[in-house]
Amino acid sequence: MSNYGKLKKNQSTKLIFQDVHFAWHDKKDSVIKNCSFSLSKPGLWMLVGENGCGKSTLLKLIKGILQPTHGYINRPSNLSLVFQNPDHQILMPTCGSELILNIKGNFSKRVISHKVKSSLNSVGLEGFWKRPIHTLSGGQKQRLAIASALISESNFILMDEPTALLDKLSRRKILDITKSLIQDETHPKTVLWITHRLDELVYADKVSVMKMGKLSSWQDPNNLKYN
Repeated sequence: MSNYGKLKKNQSTKLIFQDVHFAWHDKKDSVIKNCSFSLSKPGLWMLVGENGCGKSTLLKLIKGILQPTHGYINRPSNLSLVFQNPDHQILMPTCGSELILNIKGNFSKRVISHKVKSSLNSVGLEGFWKRPIHTLSGGQKQRLAIASALISESNFILMDEPTALLDKLSRRKILDITKSLIQDETHPKTVLWITHRLDELVYADKVSVMKMGKLSSWQDPNNLKYN
């Protein structure tokens, strides 16, 4: 049996990359090169790197939007992706209908109501059930996108520069909400967060730098040396 085949079946909550390469079909050079790492603990894991280094490609590989050219990926069984621009993923006309769209499984109206209200409350959007999407600010839309991930019961959330389009106050709110999710004693989340804002790294549990398709080792943000 190969090393890949020896991976345990109970790793459904873990993210594992083993010797992963990815190249676009019309390109000879790999965007992702010999990438190996694993994330198995709840926390806020932040990833930084220059434009074009492969960060967004990495998230697409994790989500399964792209498949590796070579190597092995063990994906968490239930993961969600929050885009940089929430308008790229919000489909429905109201907050409540958007969340209902993301519920997995068949539930009674009472249970659905509880799930929607709980998800809205968890991101500071109490009473927004019937609120039209077009009336939301950018920060509120991003919080709704996070609520959509929560209501789908994702235990692993990918965030692709979720604060890039937000003002300082909204950025702080999104970061505070994210920290509360990973510190939840009952259902702590694992969040992989891409950012260009080095001031956000103080929120991270661990940080890695992506350069030329490879990740550095995960380290304490206070020890990061980033050029």
